[in-house]
Amino acid sequence: MTTETGNSARIDLSSEEIFSAHEGGKLQIGLTAPLESKRDLSIAYTPGVAQVSRAINTDPELAQKYTWASRLVAVVSDGTAVLGLGNIGAAASLPVMEGKSALFKQFAGLDSIPLVLETTDVDEIIETLVRLRSSFGAVNLEDISAPRCFELEARLIEALDMPVMHDDQHGTAVVALAALTNAAKVVNRELSSLKVVISGAGAAGIAVAEILLTAGIADVTLLDSRGIIHSGRGDLTEIKAAYAARTNPRGITGGSAQALDGADVFIGVSSGTIPEETLEKMSDDAIIFALSNPDPEVHPETAAKFAKVVATGRSDFPNQINNVLAFPGIFRGALDAGARRITAAMKVAAANAIAEIVGDDLAADYIIPSPLDARVAPAVTAAVMSAVDEG
Repeated sequence: MTTETGNSARIDLSSEEIFSAHEGGKLQIGLTAPLESKRDLSIAYTPGVAQVSRAINTDPELAQKYTWASRLVAVVSDGTAVLGLGNIGAAASLPVMEGKSALFKQFAGLDSIPLVLETTDVDEIIETLVRLRSSFGAVNLEDISAPRCFELEARLIEALDMPVMHDDQHGTAVVALAALTNAAKVVNRELSSLKVVISGAGAAGIAVAEILLTAGIADVTLLDSRGIIHSGRGDLTEIKAAYAARTNPRGITGGSAQALDGADVFIGVSSGTIPEETLEKMSDDAIIFALSNPDPEVHPETAAKFAKVVATGRSDFPNQINNVLAFPGIFRGALDAGARRITAAMKVAAANAIAEIVGDDLAADYIIPSPLDARVAPAVTAAVMSAVDEG
């Protein structure tokens, strides 16, 4: 059953339909060459395959051409921060990782393999992936809890020397920047002039702050469960302390009420709620992105009382901030360009490409393309490749 809601569609699903679709998993391996005759077998396996193995042994770079590794993304999780379910473990996270691999194939034509690890130790995860590094060409980290995810990503980038990205951080950030770029146009503001408040200083919140700073927004304020992050607090983690020095340029202290007083933008990536009365203090023509799933920090209908542009992480309201708009094209572009890193410039280029898809159809309830828009992944791929070339 499908129920129309604004310019979105609310889809009611039965448990029977869901479990039936997942039975046996959502992935399988397919062949790229026929295996229908003895000649086919001789080429694909022995004796023909030995020639390829000898050639790679002589020149390891040939593995990029003669194996699937250069086109294979490992989707890696330890099951500690899965969707809104929290720490549910490796086995329970596997259906989500299979789904991510299916999205890679559908939207970017990339093969991927889910790897769920029965360890939460950063050193063990790194050691495992380093030992497997010849088997894949990129790593998509998924559903790994903060603050371990920051250290894990940084160390893996150095250890593997291949594209590595924690999508919970950077996929969210890229799409949020794309949406904010267009929202600023709707309210007739320069992006760099906006005062932005981010509720949540975990994986997504830190990444959103970083990409907004990179994009030229100087007035960014971060909130965690104890209030505004500022340099005077003595309870900050190392990563929060680093961002205390780079954000909150007006030196605000207190909680959400103080942060939102005069703010132009609220971006929620936490599991908390924002009282309605605090939203009244925001500027005219405010922008509210309440992205927590399934329960936004403020209901979109409430947010609409105070904001000209509202976005959520849900598919049943307009302006869904969905990571699938970003990660397939980002990885495809990085792999096609032979990049060793996914850089800040590549992420900003991806965000700009997503924003530009909207074009002349821009409106308060249409600031971001649909996740099913076939134009998105090719545009992001091209933008990322250009950013690699320019870098």
